[in-house]
Amino acid sequence: MATEIVQHSNGHIEGLSANRETLYLLGGVAMIVFGAGLVLSNPTVRGYLSQLGIGSLAKDALPDVERYLKLRNM
Repeated sequence: MATEIVQHSNGHIEGLSANRETLYLLGGVAMIVFGAGLVLSNPTVRGYLSQLGIGSLAKDALPDVERYLKLRNM
């Protein structure tokens, strides 16, 4: 994909800003996912989550998600 780059008389280059903003956004999301992975890999945090029953909540929600995806494909 080619991006048209336009340079205005004031020296501002337009066209690269959207690419840069997208790169920053995806980089931020990647850092959040990586950070969450680091936190969740800690045995202490995993022990707290098992006490809260987060795993059973996900198991209970899975049939609803599957049903939603079936309805959406119709």
